[in-house]
Amino acid sequence: MPEDRPTHDEKLALILRAAAAIFADKGYDRASIRDISRATGVSLSGLYYYFNSKEELLYLIQRRCFEAVLGNLERVLAGVTDPELRLRLLIENHLRFFVSNMKEMKVLSHEADALTGEYRRRVHEQKKRYTEICASILEELRPEESAIELRVATFSLFGMLNWIYNWYDPARDVPVGELADQVSRLFLSGYRAGSDPAVSVPGAGESALGESRPSVW
Repeated sequence: MPEDRPTHDEKLALILRAAAAIFADKGYDRASIRDISRATGVSLSGLYYYFNSKEELLYLIQRRCFEAVLGNLERVLAGVTDPELRLRLLIENHLRFFVSNMKEMKVLSHEADALTGEYRRRVHEQKKRYTEICASILEELRPEESAIELRVATFSLFGMLNWIYNWYDPARDVPVGELADQVSRLFLSGYRAGSDPAVSVPGAGESALGESRPSVW
């Protein structure tokens, strides 16, 4: 009976996983295709069967990550209309994916500007779609006369979620579901308090230099 061998997609997934770990540990600029060859046991010529350049390899890592997290988010949100539940599902989906893919998460965060040209444009379109979904949920939850701008809220939330690779340890911290609950409560408490003058920041609307704060939209 013939020995089972990985399919093309399975082999590519293994290569991308190994490459993400190397990019995360060494940095994209310092890492080489030879490093990936040694880590995977695949020859240089064999690796170039799956991609044409190191930049394309980085693109494939980023594209696959966004495809996975965005595709699953759209599935779990289908038919859900309550905006608070939609936000909770977005947060849990984001955290579950990135807790399982910490190296990829570090690459996404640190190498966001390494792509150029068409690769950069394609990944930007995926990021834009993901950001639009989040912003639309926050728009529904936004209190009337809130002092917090939607763009600020959206990217502040992503900042909270994307930073976990620096501190989260599954062996000592709360499970991902509980983590999602706590992050949701923390974020919503601050977001909803943005319309409460009792908790407004003195000097809000001015920069540290006393100048009018420019719009971030």
